[in-house]
Amino acid sequence: MQLSVIILNYNVRYFLEQCVLSVQKALQNIDGEIIVIDNNSSDDSCKMMKELFPNVKLIENRENIGFPKGNNIGVAQAKGEFICILNPDTVVAEDTFTKILNTKNWQLNTGIIGCKLIDGTGNFLPESKRGIPTPWVAFTKIFGLYKIFPKATLFNKYYASHLSENQSGKVDILVGAFMFMKRELYNEIGGFDENCFMYSDDIDLSFIVLKKEKFNFYFHETTVIHYKGESTVRDSNYMKRFQWAMQFFYKKHFKKSIVFDVFMKIGVVVFSTIKKNQQRNKEIPIDLLVLFSKRDLKLKSKKTIEYHFEFESFKCNSKLNYEIIFDTASFSNKEIIDYMILNKAKNITYKNYIPTSNFKIGSNNANDIGRIIICEN
Repeated sequence: MQLSVIILNYNVRYFLEQCVLSVQKALQNIDGEIIVIDNNSSDDSCKMMKELFPNVKLIENRENIGFPKGNNIGVAQAKGEFICILNPDTVVAEDTFTKILNTKNWQLNTGIIGCKLIDGTGNFLPESKRGIPTPWVAFTKIFGLYKIFPKATLFNKYYASHLSENQSGKVDILVGAFMFMKRELYNEIGGFDENCFMYSDDIDLSFIVLKKEKFNFYFHETTVIHYKGESTVRDSNYMKRFQWAMQFFYKKHFKKSIVFDVFMKIGVVVFSTIKKNQQRNKEIPIDLLVLFSKRDLKLKSKKTIEYHFEFESFKCNSKLNYEIIFDTASFSNKEIIDYMILNKAKNITYKNYIPTSNFKIGSNNANDIGRIIICEN
């Protein structure tokens, strides 16, 4: 078998359904498998998987055992030569796996390959490529120096600014939402460190790969949607776990320093507090709903809906706020992703209509915890 896609789920039933549907499309011409691990979700994620995807391997854990251990359990069941660690709040394009498998960048010393990630509004997610968060690099990130001095290399190593979002190349750290590597290498380095519950696990895995004298690679030629805010609620527990996770990484890989520990405690609290305050479901006043569908699809709504069969038939008015709904039965995920990137704007939000369960899904910004709207028949 060529590829095993590992998806760890926790209470994101609707995002999981959308994700698995996209992965199935992307695996159509690949000898592959999907493995979903559920960390004791309290929603009906497992019920949905059994009803809609009976041929997908489902592992039901009896407790929330965290990101590293959950993924390690999934990889232990995998049969593919390659594995893809994938968040459930993602949508992959039909060409994603094929392009990465066929890329010329697989060499003897290739470690992990990542790809271009965008949020639910089409904006690039800079954590798609990162540098090693040394004490100085962490300082520039936590206190926002990279924003104050955007052109200064000294302050812009956290997000690997030596590469643009549309430029492939070697990077140090890749994000756990999408990590593509050989299963043999994953097993050789022991997978994710199970002593870390979550948050610094992807940094740690990427760094261990580098220490094995292999390189990690950012591949910009395929794009995946990551509804970033959906995975994590920025509450007090998040702040504590994030602080602990970063301390875990530094204690594991860098020389212990009391001064640096104090700095990190202050910095991480400041950073996580900012992130907590950023996360919001801000209501954006919608003037017009736009539905793209090649079918005779009618959605009930209190708002006026404008119907279009082709993307080219719609022209945006900058004075109005739009919500664009894509009928996923009419357009490929790649077509939808490409449209979002080319037409991202502050006055446009996007939702995908999933006909299998009759719901709309998406998010309005990278810190939004996500929107699911069950459609009326």
